Amino acid sequence: MKSTWRFLTAIICVFALAVTLGCGGGGTPPEQKKETSAAFATIKDDLGREVTLAKKPERIVVTSASFLEPLHAVGGDVVGRPDSKSVPDWAKDKTSIGRVYNVDLEKLLACAPDLVIANKGMNEKLLESLEINKIPTLVVDMKNYEEVKNEVRIFSQVTGEKEKGEALIKSMDDKIKAVVDKIPKEKRRVAILHSTAQGLSVQLDTSIAGSTAKMLGFVNVASGMTALENNPDAAPYSIETLVEQNPEILFVTSMGKIDEVKKGMDNTIALNPAWQTIPAIKNGKMFYLSQEHFLLSPGIEYPAAVEEMAKQVYPELFK
Repeated sequence: MKSTWRFLTAIICVFALAVTLGCGGGGTPPEQKKETSAAFATIKDDLGREVTLAKKPERIVVTSASFLEPLHAVGGDVVGRPDSKSVPDWAKDKTSIGRVYNVDLEKLLACAPDLVIANKGMNEKLLESLEINKIPTLVVDMKNYEEVKNEVRIFSQVTGEKEKGEALIKSMDDKIKAVVDKIPKEKRRVAILHSTAQGLSVQLDTSIAGSTAKMLGFVNVASGMTALENNPDAAPYSIETLVEQNPEILFVTSMGKIDEVKKGMDNTIALNPAWQTIPAIKNGKMFYLSQEHFLLSPGIEYPAAVEEMAKQVYPELFK
């Protein structure tokens, strides 16, 4: 009887041990499990969405060329990018996914991305397809300088290089401050016109040039104007309003070739004597801004955009 009891006890112990091991009792300690299951990062994008990245992305696709340099500056790389004149050398051999305003979804998916960084206002239509394919997507906006700094912080979360991000922001801030400190503290009244084949529009403070002018302490005479329905960064142009606003300085941005834009503006001014009443025209203070810094977001080159605008107005201080 005693031997039978010992035999049954041994069987029960073996069964209990098997159950314990099968349930993971002898496996990974709770602390280690917690570390393994923790997400790499949870990031809030410019649509207000919280995007969780389970691991550090290794195959990133961006839909805007403006994202390439800021991402690269904080240790990021891409497997896919859009066609653009402003693609840096290091990204030229990466797979093209089409233009920013016409992304080829098939080419994008062929890159097998584990993260897509999309341009707000242009690429939201991709979200549904990317969600169906279980591809995390950050939607970001990067026109004015504050947005650029915010995106640098987002990109540094993506790469896990937050210190690099903050160092980059400080470097940009310092360079901009050096330019601002160099020029007189004058509240110069400026107007910013944008020239296209369809005509002229007026740039608001949220535009690239408007953001730059504000950093320099200039007063944009268009501040407070009602934005165009299809463009929140611009307002309608009229010569009557421009004469009334009486700007001391005129900046012109454009999508066309600079020589053709200048010729077009010269014709516009010659055809209407009202232009000659504007101080900026009377005193020869109309300046053309480069497409490199003012057509698309200059990104981390914002300090160069600030210096370009300041140099146009105060060339003697930047010899």
